Amino acid sequence: MHIYCRDNDLILEAVNDFDIEDTLECGQCFHFTKLAPKEYELLAYGKYLHIRQCGDKELSKPGSFILYNTSMEDYNLVWKRYFDMDTDYGAIKENIINADGRLKDVIENHRGIRILNQDFFETLISFIISQNKQIPHIKQIVHMLSEKYGEEIVLGSGRKVYTFPTVERLYQVSDEELRECKVGFRAPYIRQAVDKVYHGEIKGETLKVLSFQGAKQSLMSIKGVGEKVANCVLLFGLRFTEAFPVDVWMKRIMEELYFHQDTKKDAIEKFACELYGTNAGYAQQYLFAYGREMGLGK
Repeated sequence: MHIYCRDNDLILEAVNDFDIEDTLECGQCFHFTKLAPKEYELLAYGKYLHIRQCGDKELSKPGSFILYNTSMEDYNLVWKRYFDMDTDYGAIKENIINADGRLKDVIENHRGIRILNQDFFETLISFIISQNKQIPHIKQIVHMLSEKYGEEIVLGSGRKVYTFPTVERLYQVSDEELRECKVGFRAPYIRQAVDKVYHGEIKGETLKVLSFQGAKQSLMSIKGVGEKVANCVLLFGLRFTEAFPVDVWMKRIMEELYFHQDTKKDAIEKFACELYGTNAGYAQQYLFAYGREMGLGK
């Protein structure tokens, strides 16, 4: 990969195994807006990013991206890790295909999916919100919470965007105020999660050094956090790549590919973890993309 500055923009060229649309649209994050094909704005870690994936003929090398109004410092401090640039996805995909060659076509069609390194607290609250919600609704609630309780960022055009609220800010928000942001029955779940994080009972740094099962049980001590939400937080917010979240969507996909009959979610999770090992979370993302492609959604 080659990186250089052009005016106020940062150019990434010859980036392997990265597609911005496949990565953002596969259900792992919600604080973004699609501006055009392969062009997005997103917020993470208190920063705003406008990113566009270039066509093959736009820059000198394929696999190129423009990060508008972005410094090398911000890239190194935030976006390099956020987009998981140091991970060898070629090796991960090879291992998954070796585990089950049937996923070869799925992976070839979605070579650019990456698992983002997201903020633990934002991931926890976002996936509590996600219960019984489709992605457009989750995004709407995340944006609403951010606009109401996040920090304001004024862009060069004068337009305002908002970061996800801090735990300190959400700690001051009542159940009733949360419900005004359309979280519904999830308000007390969010409230308890915020309380536990605020008082240090649940800490991302602590969970990361626990075993997978230990971290999962700790997360599931929060009311409203079941197996699926806990696995999502473990995978997307804590980097436990052996996590394999199973919702109605993933259940249907796995039944179509492997079981050909109604199968319990815990049996599906156990099967996937045994088959893919520490790459189960990566495999789940390719399977999610396959499900969207094949119209196997809810």
